[in-house]
Amino acid sequence: MAICINNNMNQLKLISSIPVSVNHYICPRSFITYVNKKPKAMVTMYETADAKKYKKDFIKYIKEQVKIQKFETKLNKYQFTHVDCIFYFPRIDMDANNTWKLLLDSITESGAVWIDDNTALESAKRIYYDPKNPRIEITLTYADYIGIFDNQLQFNEFKSNCEKCNRYKEGKCSIL
Repeated sequence: MAICINNNMNQLKLISSIPVSVNHYICPRSFITYVNKKPKAMVTMYETADAKKYKKDFIKYIKEQVKIQKFETKLNKYQFTHVDCIFYFPRIDMDANNTWKLLLDSITESGAVWIDDNTALESAKRIYYDPKNPRIEITLTYADYIGIFDNQLQFNEFKSNCEKCNRYKEGKCSIL
């Protein structure tokens, strides 16, 4: 991980090592259990040591960069976030699609950008090959729209009208 500063607007710029592939993120482990004194084969999934290390290091780095870059966090479960990435792979046989899961899960677990990665709008902007310095350059920017609303103003206007409705039920409007 490296430090990346130059925040003209509310963007968070990060540099990540290449995370382990989704194929090596979570692996199966078999074991025998006993049901009514009879052995039964079971399978459980576990996070690999490489995945745990990547998460631990990247989460720490994200939290540091949020402070250093003075990134204004908007923790709203309806706030979409653009995740624009430029990949620098060490080899040509690598697949950007296999990196998203661990990368986005790490950002989620940092608690510094979004609540859930179901609001992440991931985009691979370019793929290059750099065997000497493989990495992902990431730019995170909040989208103007919130849920079904084009912007915060539209959301606020709708909400103020919604609060007058007898179906509002203390903020539990299905549209909001």
